[in-house]
Amino acid sequence: MSNIEEKAGQSGKSMDCAKRKADRPARPVRILVSACLMGASCRYDGADNGREEVQALGQRAVLVPFCPEIYGGLMTPRMPSEIRDGGVFAKDGRDVTHQYMRGAAEALKMAQLLGCQAAVLKERSPSCGSHQIYDGTFTGTRIDGMGVTARLLAEHGLRIFSEEETEDCLRWIEEQGSERR
Repeated sequence: MSNIEEKAGQSGKSMDCAKRKADRPARPVRILVSACLMGASCRYDGADNGREEVQALGQRAVLVPFCPEIYGGLMTPRMPSEIRDGGVFAKDGRDVTHQYMRGAAEALKMAQLLGCQAAVLKERSPSCGSHQIYDGTFTGTRIDGMGVTARLLAEHGLRIFSEEETEDCLRWIEEQGSERR
């Protein structure tokens, strides 16, 4: 076989490989999701924040439930916490910043390990709030800001959505699917 025939044969093989790759379905989008939104009873009061519209995202993407507070070492139920003065404090005054930081680091590790490109997180949570959090006075006053986990994930390039943005998330998932083909 001549050198030209060998190269032609190799070129044909690589074209076959490229065709097979193009015929393969795109790898599904993976999204880290606040476990409470999936129905897990891990809220501070032992309840859940189950949202059908968030759970329905599982028809279009692989959802990875995760609770940063649990992975940070906090129990359920637990004292409610809010962000103030650059830290996270429980209603009884205990500084729980370390647990929230550890939970955020574990969320990032899980997202990276599983290839998550986005997260759907519980708005107003001191971990997961993506646009709003409570102001640290335990009076129900909301302020613009991000929770510890939401901020860390965003800093590392994950697209962050709240449970109130499922339509935006669906559009984003569709965009990702078309880019992967």
